[in-house]
Amino acid sequence: MDKVLTQENLRQEFNWLIKNEVHKVFNQLKEVLEAAARRYPVEIAEVETQVSQEKYVMATSTQTSQDQLKCILTITGDSITSADMTLKLHKHPNVVYHTTIAAESPWRLQQIQDSGNYLRMALSSLSLIPDQLQYLSAEEVLNDLDSVLGKVNSARSILAIPRKRTIDELMNSKNMKTLTPSLPSDLAVSFYLQAHKLIFAVYHLTQAGGTVKFETLQSESPVTWLNEVLVFLSVALHRAQQLRDKVSVFLQYQIHNVSSEATPVPIF
Repeated sequence: MDKVLTQENLRQEFNWLIKNEVHKVFNQLKEVLEAAARRYPVEIAEVETQVSQEKYVMATSTQTSQDQLKCILTITGDSITSADMTLKLHKHPNVVYHTTIAAESPWRLQQIQDSGNYLRMALSSLSLIPDQLQYLSAEEVLNDLDSVLGKVNSARSILAIPRKRTIDELMNSKNMKTLTPSLPSDLAVSFYLQAHKLIFAVYHLTQAGGTVKFETLQSESPVTWLNEVLVFLSVALHRAQQLRDKVSVFLQYQIHNVSSEATPVPIF
């Protein structure tokens, strides 16, 4: 008897969760993700966005480093459409390296496009869930929730934690070929996003005893829209995880939503 009552109580709790929490959270996630999409400098799904153009001035402090680098650049959408770079390294004190990026050969910031694609897929997954869908089990809820959760997590991780690249990948990247004039073969530059910042990095290769090493010099600049996007994505992840924790409680029980089960047809 007690077991039956316990099962019935759990079923009622599960039904209440489905009715009062699940779709409410899905709608909240949609609102938060649409707010994030509006901050991206590229168009995301059907969310109204305005392709923005921002200018950055990046430089190392001459008081703390013998190496000097300066870069004035413009980002339009997901690409650096113009940049003027000046490099001076302590190992070559009498040489100043200069190179540029032009609009006809932009430097693509692939992280923006990749992150936006995952956000687009997350919004698409949410749009496919009917508002009045009656879930029958915790597994069904988690299948939809995890689909969204995974995509949002990928969208955030791509911006917050850039993929590490080998020095060979950096030296031979398509973006390096956009520089005019080309840099010497022992120098490479890279632009990437990390957390709320844009990073400009210079890599200088040296050889000693047959071993190739490289030194890294970098400067950074805060990116307003990036910080806002990461905040929205973090809020979405937190809210989704809260719901996941609540629903997961019912996984260990064979609880079904009685109200959504088909009504038996009487046999005459």
